[in-house]
Amino acid sequence: MSRKADLTVSPAVVTIGTIHDGETGNVIPETVQMTGTIRTYDEQMRELIHRDSRTMAEKIAESAGAKADVSIVKIYDTTVNDERLAEWARPVLQRATDGRVSRGSLVGASEDFSFFAEATPGLFIFMGITPRDQDPAKAAPNHSPGFFVDESALVIGTRTTASLAVNFLGSESKR
Repeated sequence: MSRKADLTVSPAVVTIGTIHDGETGNVIPETVQMTGTIRTYDEQMRELIHRDSRTMAEKIAESAGAKADVSIVKIYDTTVNDERLAEWARPVLQRATDGRVSRGSLVGASEDFSFFAEATPGLFIFMGITPRDQDPAKAAPNHSPGFFVDESALVIGTRTTASLAVNFLGSESKR
């Protein structure tokens, strides 16, 4: 990645998450299947990575007398909050969370919400479920065996969601 992509434009990560091949250690398998993800915030960067990944896999296989069939399926776009909606929601969020609101940094998650945010202005928020005595930067991430939810955050989450809904429905200009 670092040799091909301009990481000053947008961070980019290619992850190979699975490799499936033969049945035993002393026999070269006929086929190998690898799956993974490509994540970046920039659409042009994504297209470059798709093209370069395909070319590299095909040429490396060809150099070894093999063949690579590369299939890249674009599933999730980047989840991006609507700026106008985020500004509208900021005071509601401040009240509902007793002022414990901060603007987060970009997140590289693959998220279904991106489909909704493409169709209509959207706002994706993190509720902050890390126990207060833990450093969020050191807490176990989602989808890991050590993931833990501080259930006291559910009260604030419910109040936040309800406040956003009531304020939105009561506002004069529906976004």
